[in-house]
Parts: sequence; C-alpha cells; structure tokens
Amino acid sequence: MCARRNSSSRTGVPIPVKPLSVLPKLLAGLAFSTLAGCTHDFIPNTQVEDSDFNRQVIGYCEDYRRAVERRNIPALLKMADAKYYEDGGTIDTSDDLDLAGLQAYLNENFKKTTQIRYEIFYRDISFGRANQVYVDYTYSASYKVPVPTPPGETPSPDVWRRRVADNRLELVRDGEKFRILAGM
Repeated sequence: MCARRNSSSRTGVPIPVKPLSVLPKLLAGLAFSTLAGCTHDFIPNTQVEDSDFNRQVIGYCEDYRRAVERRNIPALLKMADAKYYEDGGTIDTSDDLDLAGLQAYLNENFKKTTQIRYEIFYRDISFGRANQVYVDYTYSASYKVPVPTPPGETPSPDVWRRRVADNRLELVRDGEKFRILAGM
C-alpha cells in the first residue's frame, strides 16, 4: 500500500491509495468501451448492417422473393434488367441465360410446380463496379410438384421438395429503384 498526501485534503492527513486496485476496473471499462464502439446494428434476422440504403435493397429483394412464391413471371421479368445475363456459374455456355432465356426458364419450371415457399436469409450487401449492388444470401426453396401417375391409376398427391443453397443477386440502380442483372 502506498500513501500519498492529497493536496485537497484540509487536514493534511495522508490518504491511502491502492494504485493497482484501480487497474482492473480501468481495463474492464476500457475493454467495454472498445467493444461497444465496434458493435453494429443489424437489420433484424439478417447479418446486414442497418442503414436506409440496406433496408431499401432488402425491401426490393423481398418483393423479388414474394414474386417467386407467387410464381409471378411478369413481375419477375419486370424486375430483370434489359442486360440480364446469368452464366450459371459454369464455363459451359449452354446453360447461360439472357432475358429471353430467363423467361423460357421461368415458364418451364413454374409450370412444374403447384406451390412455392421461398425463404431468404440475407448475409451481406456490397458494392461492385459500375453502380452494381451485390446481395449475398442463403435461400431455402420448398416447392410442391405433382407426382407422375401411370394411366388408369389414382393420381398421387403432390410431393414437397426442398433445396437450400447460397446465391447472389446482382442489382443495378435504376433511378430510385433497382433492376436485377443476374442471380434469379
């Protein structure tokens, strides 16, 4: 224990000071303030920082998600940019889609389903070149499909199938709104 005279003491009696007893409290306070300074607010149920811009992007993506669930091909095509191009993530160009290919793909695949549930967990929003916005997310797509029934037999009930995967929507600003360049 160290003793030192506190100059503000009226009596001049030394006041005992424990310099090391203050150190843990000081370090704890410093650690807390450092951690508190690094925290971010996230949009609920996402890993995306809360900002007006990010909320606008997620709002647009939620419109996209609802259009998929409704199998609303005209709405989805309206959301797609005229330069829409999807390479399918492969070097094989036979699976690439432009806007006309997207329309054919949606028509063909939505006819095969009777119901769709499409859930999205947003992981990140970032910026690309030329005014692009990347939205990284994980989706869970559950879709109901009819089971083929041989002629003369009683039709089987539809069957649910499910797929979970990561995806990226590539958006471009169109005035105050967005258009989808790739990723549908």
